[in-house]
Amino acid sequence: MRFTFLSVVLFGGLPLVAGPLSPAPDAAQNSLFALHDFREVAISPDGGKVAWIESAPGKIESDLPSLSVYIKDLRDAGAGAKRIGDPSSMAQGLAWSQDGKLAFLSDADSHGQMQLYMAEKPGRGKPRKIGEFKGYIEQPQWSPDGKSIAVLEIEGSGRVPGPTEATAPATGVIASTVMEKRLAIVNLATGAARSISPADMYVYEFDWSPDSKNLAYLAAPGDGDNNWYLAELYAIDADSGAVRHIFKPSLQAANVRWSPDGKTIAFIGGLMSDEGVTGGDIYAIPAEGGTLSDLTPDRKASPNWFRWSPSSKQIIMTENISGNSAISTLDLASGSVETLWKGAESVLFSGDAATSAVVRSSFDHPPEVWAGVTGKWQQLTHSNNAQQRGWGEGKSIEWKSGGFDVQGWLLFPQPYDPAKRYPMIVSVHGGPAAGVRPGWPHPGLPLQLLSGQGYFVFMPNPRGSYGEGEAFTRANAHDFGHGDLDDILAGVDAVVKNYPVDDQRVGIAGWSYGGYMTMWAVTQTNRFRAAFAGAGIANWQSYYGENGIDQWMIPYFGASVYDDPAVYAKSSPINFIKNVKTPTLVMVGDRDAECPPAQSYEFWHALKTFGVKTEFVLYPGEGHGFHDPQHMRDRFERIVQWFNENMPAAAQ
Repeated sequence: MRFTFLSVVLFGGLPLVAGPLSPAPDAAQNSLFALHDFREVAISPDGGKVAWIESAPGKIESDLPSLSVYIKDLRDAGAGAKRIGDPSSMAQGLAWSQDGKLAFLSDADSHGQMQLYMAEKPGRGKPRKIGEFKGYIEQPQWSPDGKSIAVLEIEGSGRVPGPTEATAPATGVIASTVMEKRLAIVNLATGAARSISPADMYVYEFDWSPDSKNLAYLAAPGDGDNNWYLAELYAIDADSGAVRHIFKPSLQAANVRWSPDGKTIAFIGGLMSDEGVTGGDIYAIPAEGGTLSDLTPDRKASPNWFRWSPSSKQIIMTENISGNSAISTLDLASGSVETLWKGAESVLFSGDAATSAVVRSSFDHPPEVWAGVTGKWQQLTHSNNAQQRGWGEGKSIEWKSGGFDVQGWLLFPQPYDPAKRYPMIVSVHGGPAAGVRPGWPHPGLPLQLLSGQGYFVFMPNPRGSYGEGEAFTRANAHDFGHGDLDDILAGVDAVVKNYPVDDQRVGIAGWSYGGYMTMWAVTQTNRFRAAFAGAGIANWQSYYGENGIDQWMIPYFGASVYDDPAVYAKSSPINFIKNVKTPTLVMVGDRDAECPPAQSYEFWHALKTFGVKTEFVLYPGEGHGFHDPQHMRDRFERIVQWFNENMPAAAQ
């Protein structure tokens, strides 16, 4: 049931009944709800088999998709892929052993509780469960000797960790609740699991040493959602549990990898705003500790994943290069980089320079699994053949701003007539350390579908984004909203100059940091005719004390809000609220810990006070990322309606 009071829309009672609000974005969005997604892909060490995890849409709208494991034998061209396990279960965490066994996590035997499974001969026979876990587990990884599997475990807790998940309602005496995510080793002979990492440390990721005697891991004490930004590098003895500290990164670290010769540990380091959204330079340090080396200094790209070659003399990596994806090799002796493949796509990669498997997705092609010679893959799946593109052509746009080369993507209206002039929506990505690369939209917040509603959709990668190197990613530190808005406005000028965009009908939209940039933009310029600010940040000063991940802010602002309030104040939209004339739609989940609803309330309240047209929609039970399909549908329909109402076509 929908309740409207003044300009705020509150939802109470589930399921939500949301009537149609706009002329049919439904067809294109409905198609996305039928999308088969590919969450993971992993090729066996001998290159002979590929495993992947594929989602299948639920039978009814409220169903969550199932996540199943599939196996394809590349040596048998005539054989199809085989599904492993219960088709209605959820699976994650693919891990191959050196001798070709496959481990993964599944809740096939206990709904909602992941357990560890092993397929001795993947594709033949039933996988067997190993041990009995009670709590959250993730990231299974075989020891090189094949005798053990290490996992990360939060004992007794079934909640999926992470700041984008819905937070629990807080009542009573408020105190810090710390979940311990520990490194545990499962003995494959007995099924027994033992925790080995210290109880007061939250472990984020790890990797085995090549002799199976030690593990390197990233960890921090205290709140796991918050303190990833402070994680340091350690090594632990797999038998005794003896820990030694290796390195304290100056910023964030991810993708820890121990070299096959045992001498070096490498990781990606840089300024990262979200755990799991990785970008930076690749660094290496002796396994015993010592001097850190930057292996990709001044590279005009953002590596986001890598692995060592068996010789330890080369690294293969995936990169974001100016809004494109690339797969490259780095020769450690010379420092030279060879690009094996580059394309206007988003990819998940597994393998080496010779043979690999990938999930490929672009504006033109929905996600599918491909495998074979690296860069010359053959398509393995056709799960999304029924998908139809509901948006126009995508084109890379480049421009200059503030001494930087800046890039973004422009989707043309669908259908498109170059003799006509069209409105345009500027869609600003979250992060800010992230980047837009071509990919098939997902049903959550598919702003690309505005193309099918007759809009150009412009997706810039302003300073602070990945894709142009670390200096570019760090260029908005201490300067949120200022230089990056300059980049966006310069990009809008470039598009308007070269394409048939109606300059009087340009809107702006975004979620998370994109929601903040939308709030900021409408306080700094009247260029935009209408705006949508999702899960935004109105006041960095109050936000510091409200959100659940305040540690991410220190590298960006240089100090806490208590030590330097001025640097927070200069980038807070609320301090410039009297400038706003732009009709602005505000939305957020009521259990969002990353961008708390109080920030949206504050912005909406101020707009209402000063008579600016606004509407505020608060979605029950949702965190930073939405899960309820009905909420996703309602959100998108309202966005379309808002822009259609506030950016009407000129009278003919």
